Amino acid sequence: MQPIKTAAPFLSLTDVRLRIWPILVVALLLFLALLADSLFSSFAQRFFSKAQIQASPWMLYYVGHAGLLLCTLILLYLLSGGHPREFGLRLPPGKSYWPAALVWGTCFGLVMTLVDYLPNIIQHAAPSVSLSPRNMIGWLSFEGLFAGTAEEILFRGLLVSYLATKISGRIQIGGFNLHIAGVIVAVLFCASHLGSFSERPFWMALGQQAYAFIWAVFYAYWYEKSGSLLAPIIGHNVGNFVEYCLVFALVWLWR
Repeated sequence: MQPIKTAAPFLSLTDVRLRIWPILVVALLLFLALLADSLFSSFAQRFFSKAQIQASPWMLYYVGHAGLLLCTLILLYLLSGGHPREFGLRLPPGKSYWPAALVWGTCFGLVMTLVDYLPNIIQHAAPSVSLSPRNMIGWLSFEGLFAGTAEEILFRGLLVSYLATKISGRIQIGGFNLHIAGVIVAVLFCASHLGSFSERPFWMALGQQAYAFIWAVFYAYWYEKSGSLLAPIIGHNVGNFVEYCLVFALVWLWR
C-alpha cells in the first residue's frame, strides 16, 4: 500500500531563531537613515521659497532622499568593513531577475495607481498635479531613477543583508522561499510609510500598506536569489515610474 501524499502547506516556517537585539539594531539603522532624510529636507526648505516648493515639490524629495542615501552608504560601508559588494552593491553573479522585475514593476505601478487614485478614476477627476515640463521631468526622474535606488540600498542592501547574518529562519509562501529577514524588513518598510494614515483616507492608506508589504517581499526575494540589488532597484523604480506616467496621463485626459 502506497503512502498517502499530503499537499505542502501554502505558508510554513522552518528553522526560525529570532533574536531581539539585531531587530532593534535594524530599527535604529532605519531611524538614522530616515532622520537624515528629514534633516536634509528641512535644511533645503531654507533655500527654496514657498512658491518654488509648491511648483516643484519633488525638489524636497530629491534632497531628502540624498540625505537618506548618504547616511545609508556610510552605515553600509562601516558594517561591511569596506566591502559593499557583500551588501548587494554589485552586478548579479548569476541569474539577474531583471526581466521579472521589469514586468512585475509595471504591474506594481498599475496597482498603485488604482489604489492611490481610485476616487479620481471613479469621478473622472484630474489629480492635482502640474503638467509643466519641469514638474514632469522632476517627478519622473525622481520616481523612475532615484527614489527606488536609494530605498533599495537602504532596505534590502543594508537592513536585509545585516539582519540575515544575525537571525535564522525561512518562510515558504506558495512557490516563494525566503529568509525571514526579508519579511521583517518588509514590515519595517511598511512602518516607514505610516504617515499616509494621516494624509489619506483610512482605506487608501491601508491599501498602500498592503501593497508596500507585498512589493517589499518581492524585492527581498529577487535580492536573495540574485545576490544583487539590480532587480529590486529596477522593480521599485519601474513601479514608481509607471504610476507617475499614468497620473500625468489622467491629468491630461481629465483636466
